[in-house]
Amino acid sequence: MAVKSTMFSMGTGLIYTQNTNAQGRKTGLVLDDRLMKHLISPAHPESPARYQKIKQSLDQQGINTKTIAVKPISDVEPWLALVHSQAHINAIKAKSPETHNNVVIATAGVLSAIDQVCTAQINNAFCATRPPGHHALNTGKEEGFCYYNHIAIAARYAQQKYQLKKVLIVDWDYHHGNGTEWAFYSDPDVLYFSTHDQFAYPGSGSPDKKGEGKGIGYNINIHLGCGANDEDFIKVFQTRLVPAVEAFKPDLILISAGFDSREDDLLGCHTVSDQGFVQLTKIVMAMADKYCQGRVVSVLEGGYNINGTASAVAAHITTMMV
Repeated sequence: MAVKSTMFSMGTGLIYTQNTNAQGRKTGLVLDDRLMKHLISPAHPESPARYQKIKQSLDQQGINTKTIAVKPISDVEPWLALVHSQAHINAIKAKSPETHNNVVIATAGVLSAIDQVCTAQINNAFCATRPPGHHALNTGKEEGFCYYNHIAIAARYAQQKYQLKKVLIVDWDYHHGNGTEWAFYSDPDVLYFSTHDQFAYPGSGSPDKKGEGKGIGYNINIHLGCGANDEDFIKVFQTRLVPAVEAFKPDLILISAGFDSREDDLLGCHTVSDQGFVQLTKIVMAMADKYCQGRVVSVLEGGYNINGTASAVAAHITTMMV
């Protein structure tokens, strides 16, 4: 796709490319109403209403018509074993086959987005999937509303199926993605960068945790306490993420897009605004343009203020489309 573009300095040594043609980037969108079937309990904050409000907001703003629909792949189960043990998978199935069947739709959607981005059918994608995944381990049970680690599976899937060696995972969820850290803690081919409140659930994410063995230096935890705002996040991205990525040079960027770091979230105390998420998205896109042909797949993690999350998601996707 020929693109006329305007270049903007991000003040980070990176240049953000703003497309000025009518079409902009080809942005994929994973929406599937089967994602509403999963329910932990009627009053649980990780509710079907999260998905419903996001879809409604995207419909109202016309974003659905400007993006490319991405349908989940049909045979996802073999790929779960890229990260999870068979014992874990069997335990989830045994406790609730219905939960397993509903949850893997999210993984299937993310892997389909990887397929389309890696085959250049689209430039980038957002997956409005639930439940989240970045806390999922191999315990045979739900961890922090998570059962399977969609983003970790996606990283391994891209490496195995498309021979993309280096994957960057940017996690801006209010909570530390302990499952993602666990999956790649000794792996120098996956750079995991997480901003979070280390004293919130699950109580992990100390900046001292930098990886082990060959993976030392490829696990970057940034603690940001209550009240951390747009300026705090942008500064950390500019001073810590950008230099790390300059050295790493990823072939693909994945975002664990947790919007519980947004202001007024029910389970978080960060104060990032929608414009803050726009700026973080621009920084990530600039890195993707520089190092990996713009390949970005963003996956919904947390976000429990239903209206706020829907608003932030719309701002994030709109920025990805430019």
